[in-house]
Amino acid sequence: QVHLVESGGGLVQPGGSLRLSCAASLSSFSMYVMGWYRQAPGKQRELVAMVTSGGSTTYADSVKGRFTISRDNAKNTVSLQMNGLKPDDTAVYYCNAHSRLFIPSRDYWGQGTQVTVSP
Repeated sequence: QVHLVESGGGLVQPGGSLRLSCAASLSSFSMYVMGWYRQAPGKQRELVAMVTSGGSTTYADSVKGRFTISRDNAKNTVSLQMNGLKPDDTAVYYCNAHSRLFIPSRDYWGQGTQVTVSP
């Protein structure tokens, strides 16, 4: 059974930093694109950042230059370093693993971790 377990959320003041981590109990971890999504109250879930096994990254425009995604294929982990946090970053953050290399494709989600940015 696949588990994605997030940690590192919490309450932080505007301008502060947090580091989210996700530990994945996935076999063939390197076959998955790992990502972070977020969902604020009343809004749809949106992509924050993703990273391929080779290290190629994609970021939402709203977090470019402030957030950094990274993965450790040896430890089956993915992290999101969040700097310069703003109140608009407040949301539940979800770790995601997806792969089109399997038939059918595979898509897994963590349970989410709350990030609150407030004075």
